[in-house]
Amino acid sequence: MAIRLSSYFKKVDRLFAIFVILPVLVSTIYFGVIASDVYISESRYVVRSPDKAATSGLGLVLASAGFASAGEEAHAAKSFVESRGALAAINKNGAFEKAFVRGDISIIDRFNGGSFEDLFKYYMNRVRVDSDVVTSISTLTVRAYTAEDAYRINTQLLDMAEQTINQMNLRGREDMIRFAQVEVNEAQDRARQAGLALAAYRNREGVIDPELQATTQMAMISKLQDEIIVTRTQLSQLRTLTPLNPQIKSLEDRNASLEQEIQKMMGTLTGGNRSLAASAVQYQKYFLEQELSEKQVAAALASLQDAQNEARRQQVYVERISLPNKPDAPLEPRRLRGILATLALGLVAWGIASMLVAGIKEHAQ
Repeated sequence: MAIRLSSYFKKVDRLFAIFVILPVLVSTIYFGVIASDVYISESRYVVRSPDKAATSGLGLVLASAGFASAGEEAHAAKSFVESRGALAAINKNGAFEKAFVRGDISIIDRFNGGSFEDLFKYYMNRVRVDSDVVTSISTLTVRAYTAEDAYRINTQLLDMAEQTINQMNLRGREDMIRFAQVEVNEAQDRARQAGLALAAYRNREGVIDPELQATTQMAMISKLQDEIIVTRTQLSQLRTLTPLNPQIKSLEDRNASLEQEIQKMMGTLTGGNRSLAASAVQYQKYFLEQELSEKQVAAALASLQDAQNEARRQQVYVERISLPNKPDAPLEPRRLRGILATLALGLVAWGIASMLVAGIKEHAQ
């Protein structure tokens, strides 16, 4: 029995050594000797838009100060920071790679060379952007092995994120003005064509304004009718008082002439395809087209002015809430916590393994 217990404790000691002592020893060597100090630089920013409503929570507080979130642009900034383009920009002349291949960095933590894709994977483990959906505040975190490198990379990425938003904003303003200018040009072309069509019709038909001319004609006809009334009155009086008066013939001729003139003018107003009434239909069509095109030009010019006014003020931009900090002490690795965590996990694993061994031993007996 004593031999069996001795054997059991030896197995337990062996398990304790495997699951507790050895991992804690390795963890102590790694965290105490091998692991390099990691400096963390953080910056916070929000993408603002004066045209969009603010969110709840802290977003409402920011909105009261003129803040409003622009979700799509914030995602665009985050996507750029986490892109290969951002890495290529900050790695100009190998600046990023040089910061992580120095000999004082442990072989486990340093970048040991490889393709650009390998460098990008390494980059994604050192750079992170977290966005708060409630406040719309984005936090840019950079890990490096010197405080200067962490601060420099964070500053460069934040500047490039802002440049990305500015380029999107500039492109949007240019597109808005260009589209408005196209509308103005098209409206002006339509107005020019309508004006030429109206002028050609006037020259072809020999009319300036049928309605105005018809009004003039009606006034003349009314005047001639007044003269006919006077002539007929005189003629009636002469026929009654002096039937043989030679002026009767003259008045009769005058009356006939006036009636013919009225008939002629009435024919000009309403008779046939060349009358002013017929001309007024076509004239009104050309006139309304010209008037509508002029209103379209005025509306297009107003839209262009609005687009130019909108372009003068920046629609979306990055508001820096906290600038990148230059850490004065490494925050990672948390050496003692790492060793204690290894010890705790080892004890759990050792306990499980011990119970399994004990169970197997009992079944074997």
